[in-house]
Parts: sequence; C-alpha cells; structure tokens
Amino acid sequence: MIARALLLITLSAAALHAQVTFDRILRANQEPQNWLTYSGTLSGQRHSQLTQITPNNAKNLELQWVYQVRSLGRSDKFEATPLVVDGVMYTVSPPNDVVALDAATGRVFWIYSHTPSDQARLCCGRVNRGLAILGDTLYMGTIDAHLLAIDAKSGRLVWDVAVAKPEAGYAFTMAPLVVKDKIIMGPAGGEYGIRGFLAAFDAKTGKEAWRFNTIPGPGEPGHDTWTANTWQTGGGSVWVTGSYDPDLNNLYWGIGNPGPDWNGDSRPGDNLYTDSVIALDADTGKLKWHYQFTPHDEFDFDAVQVPVLTDIVWDGSQRKVMLWANRNGFWYVIDRVSGQFLMGKPFAKVNWASGFDEKGRPLKVLAPSLEGTRIYPNNQGATNWYSPSYSPRTGYFYIPSWMDTYSVYRKDKPVEYTEGQQFTGIFPTMQMPALVARPTNNRLPEDGYGAIQAFDPRSGEKKWEFKMTDVTDSGVLSTASDVVFAGGREGYFFALNARTGEALWKAMLGGQIASGPISYSVGGRQFVAVCAGNGMFVFALRQ
Repeated sequence: MIARALLLITLSAAALHAQVTFDRILRANQEPQNWLTYSGTLSGQRHSQLTQITPNNAKNLELQWVYQVRSLGRSDKFEATPLVVDGVMYTVSPPNDVVALDAATGRVFWIYSHTPSDQARLCCGRVNRGLAILGDTLYMGTIDAHLLAIDAKSGRLVWDVAVAKPEAGYAFTMAPLVVKDKIIMGPAGGEYGIRGFLAAFDAKTGKEAWRFNTIPGPGEPGHDTWTANTWQTGGGSVWVTGSYDPDLNNLYWGIGNPGPDWNGDSRPGDNLYTDSVIALDADTGKLKWHYQFTPHDEFDFDAVQVPVLTDIVWDGSQRKVMLWANRNGFWYVIDRVSGQFLMGKPFAKVNWASGFDEKGRPLKVLAPSLEGTRIYPNNQGATNWYSPSYSPRTGYFYIPSWMDTYSVYRKDKPVEYTEGQQFTGIFPTMQMPALVARPTNNRLPEDGYGAIQAFDPRSGEKKWEFKMTDVTDSGVLSTASDVVFAGGREGYFFALNARTGEALWKAMLGGQIASGPISYSVGGRQFVAVCAGNGMFVFALRQ
C-alpha cells in the first residue's frame, strides 16, 4: 500500500501542468519559465527571456541536481534537449527512454522505455535529440523509424506507428516539431542511401498527412538534378529540428548530404534538395522555395543546422530574414519570404569555395581527388547539428564553431549500393585539435580549436570570439540579461557576457558538452540545464 501511495503521489505531481496547446507553443516567449519546443520557440533562436542570472551574478551559479542516465552503450550518445512544462521536465535517455522529472529537484516521476529493433542501422551512434509535446501527449521518433505518442501524465504509450524500414537505414533521431495539429519529422540515414523526406503526422492518430520528398522523383521539381536512377538512393536525410513562421505559414528545414557521400562521380548534377534549406507550406508540404548551400556535395556538408528566424533592418528597411551557420564554413542571411540570398561570409577557414556569384551560388574551386585534396573545414564542418542562438537584445548571432580544421578527401572506384550497408566512399582523414592547452602564440600551425563567435547580421561584422582548447559539440543559449551559455569537448560549461564574450563563470562536468543548454524557472528561481557525458546537469544561483 505504501508503494502504491508513493506511485500515486508521483504521478499526480507529473500531472500538475496544464495542457500545452499550439497557441501556447506559438507564444512560448511569453512564458519563459517553460521550454515548450526544441529551440525554445518556433523561431529557432534558442533565446530565453529570463533575467535572474546576469553578468554580475553568474559567478554565483551552483550545481543543483544531476540526472544520470541508467546506462550508456558504446554507441549511445546523450544529446537531448529537454522540454519543461510548468515545473515538469521531459527528456530522452539514449536511445529511446522517455523520462519525466521534477524540474526543481530532479526527482523521477516515470520512465517509458522503447526497445528498438535490432534491425536499426545507424552511422553515428544511438542518439535521440528530444521530444515534442501537444495537449498532454509527448511525441518521440525512434532509431528503428517509429513515431510514438506517450501520455505525459502517466508515461503510458498511446500509439506506435511504424513509418519507414530500419533495415534500409531509416532512423529518427531528431526532436519532432509541433505545428497546429501535426507532428513534423524526417529521418536520418543519408549514409545508407535512403531517399529522404519530411512528413507531417496527425497528432491524434499518427496517420501521415503529407510528405515532401527531399530527393525528387520523376515529375517532381528538381528531379533533373539527378541522373538515371541515382535519386532512388540519393540520401537527403533530415535529422535536426527545423523552424516555423506562423505569419507566412512556412516550415524551414535543413537537408543532409547526398548519397554516396564522398564520391559524387555516379551522381553528376546539383543533387537537389541535399545540402539545402527548404521552405514548405505547413498545411500541404508544398515547396515554396529552396536555397542550396553546397551543390553536388562531396565533403559531407549536411545542411541540417537550425534555421534561425528574425526580423532585422536591411538596406534601410525591416526585413524578414533567416540566419544560418552552415557546416560548409559560411554563415548566411537569407530572405525567408522569397529565399533570396542576401549575404554569405566565412566564419572559419574555407578553401573549397572562393565566394559566391550574384545569385548566391558558391564558386567551388576544389574537389576530392585520387591523390587526396585538403579541404577546410573538415568532414565534421565548421559547425554542425548543435544549435546557434540569436539575441534580439544584442542583435548578435552566436555560432558554436570549429576553427581552422581540415580533412583530406580521396576518390576511388564508384560506390555500389547495397540495402542496409553504408553508401559513402573513402572516409576522409582529418587532423584533430590538440587536447593540451598551450599559449596562443605557441599553437602548432595546423591545430584547430573550438570557439563561440558573435556576429552582427546587419553588417556581417564579427563582434567577438571566445576560444577553447578543444572543439565543441555544444549548442548556445542566450538570455535577456545578456548572458550566453555554451561548452566544449574538454568538459567545461561556461557563461559569457553576450556583448563582449568575457568569461563570467565555468564548471567542469567531466564529459563533453553535447546538447543545447536551456533555461527555465520554477517557483521564481531560474535554472540552466545542459547534457554532458552521460548526465544532465542543472544549475541555479546560490541561495
């Protein structure tokens, strides 16, 4: 009886929050005590309106609680961004265990475990980057290509829909996005020669409402950028959450690399819509426009970064724009109404392209070769899936960056496709940044390093750079009190002054920072949470 009573208390605590309507998600910046969607708001800014933690008091941050995942297999990665709803936190322990926690204390309310099929094929570890919530239902994609609906109060499975074939390389690793009454999601698997897609599913039933093929087939716009049947195994995976503009009713999503990955001889052409951002009508999935960052990619420069939406003054008038820091080493300002290229500038060392033509097409000057070609940035890119941030207060765009890294790309004979096997080419060799700190003036000439950089999108000017010893897989969080939170592979989590880049505070977490930090409040107290190694660490000011 005592155990049953404790269970009822636990479940009632998890049931305290009100239903999360889509109207709440649309206006998420009006309830900054919560974190209702992957990037905090639908704009992708990863910016918090909370102000309790400031540049003056950030030095007083202290660890409040830690959630340790139950176990991590050799290929498991803890990269989830949690949701917080009215004092309850929801996250995913790899690969697919959903956990409900008390956001103030870390006490576990319930755990739902999904056991993936052993047919799952994954290039890069068993990972899940988070959940979506609508009403009192949580939504999770699984590494064996299912979409699950889970009751947020009890952890009970509501429904389970098989979407694609895991044995062919399809997997869901991204946090879904809620738009109106639909759940938007797409698969990873570009290294297995899948044919990618972005799809909308009915939130009540899981039934597919529409699908946009990121690799266009016969009769679809862009099909002429593929030859023969290469489109059938063209890649174009979708493994990071996009953004949504309610005024335009546009979804914006980044698309991954083509297949085969590092040898494009068998797929001449631009290979749309790989390495592109696509703008889709949210109700129908119809394409409105696209912009391709890296045509005919042979460097693995997936464009799966988060689209950051904001309005800025451009050429003297207010303009709806999209900010984008790309894996290929350039960051962009794009008109999000029309898709017009406005600006592209390198934020790390780039040698594969010399710039852009008048329409924004990159001027490619290098390609893989038999003898090997050194390409900057390296195969992991100048940035990757981890989130940038934009602060409406400072007007700065914050980019987690890999600086001055390269890979050597070699071509060999054409790659043969076999379902369920990797469809890539010769893996690039790369130098890795030195792990031992040394003075700036004593760095080896070919060392790379990690950095958080701040740029002004109106001028393109870099405002500051915060250097790290090792590179980073950390996202960035900015706040309305002018604090930026981020971390690096060496294990430090730190707070910076958002206007100057000055270091305000840091803590060693014992494992690489590998998610986007979030901020929320419970009972008027502001918390900051981040994943590192196999734990989630939550900080607040000393009381």
